[in-house]
Amino acid sequence: MASSLPIDDIPKAALDRLPVYLRCAVRNLRQGALLVSSEALAEAAGVNSSQVRKDLRYIHHVGTPGVGYDVRALIYQLEDVLGLAKAKEAVLVGAGNLGSALVQYPGFQRYGLKIVALFDSDPSKVGTVIGGAPVLPVGKLRDLPLRMGIRLGIICTPAEAAQEVADAMIEAGIKAIWNFAPADLNVPPDVRVQNEDLAAHLATLSYHLAREERQDTQDVDAPA
Repeated sequence: MASSLPIDDIPKAALDRLPVYLRCAVRNLRQGALLVSSEALAEAAGVNSSQVRKDLRYIHHVGTPGVGYDVRALIYQLEDVLGLAKAKEAVLVGAGNLGSALVQYPGFQRYGLKIVALFDSDPSKVGTVIGGAPVLPVGKLRDLPLRMGIRLGIICTPAEAAQEVADAMIEAGIKAIWNFAPADLNVPPDVRVQNEDLAAHLATLSYHLAREERQDTQDVDAPA
C-alpha cells in the first residue's frame, strides 16, 4: 500500500506522532488485538481522535468508522512510511557513557537500526568492543562509512568537537546526523540533522516541576 505523500510533505507535528502510533499498534498486536481504535492511538499521543484520523490520512491510511484500524496493516504502513522496514546501519562517535548506552540499547532493533562501529579519540577505548561494536580511532571515520555505504551518523561528543566530527561524517558520505552534542552544526542543505538537547529537555522538565511546587505552595498558603 503506497503512501499518499512523500514523507517530506508530512507536517513535522504529524510526523513526530507517527512513531507513537506505531508503538501503540505494536503493543496492541502483542496483546492479541487485531484492531486498534483512534481513541487508543489518541490517548497514546496526547491528542484527540480527530487529529489521529487527520495524521493517518497523510499516509493514506483510513480506518473503519466505529471499528478502528487493522493493527497489522497499520504497522506495515507506518513502518514503510517511516523507513523502518529496511535495516539501517550507523556509526557513532564518542564512546563515553552516553554513546556506550546508546549502542547497547535494545529498543533500536525494533526500528531496524544497528550501530556497527564506534569512534573515539581516547587510546584506552580504541580496540575495545561495546555492545558488539568495535571502538575505532577517530582518524578512520572518513573511510569506513563511505566504504560500507553507511549514511547515518550519531554524535555523542563534547560540544567543542561536534562540528569537526560532523565535517568528517559528511566527507565520508553521511547524509543524516543524530546529534546529542550541545552544539549547533553547520551542514550542507542535503544533510539532515536531528538535535537531541538533553540539557534543554531537563530544563523544561525542571520548569514544570518548579511551577507545580509554586502552585502547591500557593494552595497551602491560601486562606481557608
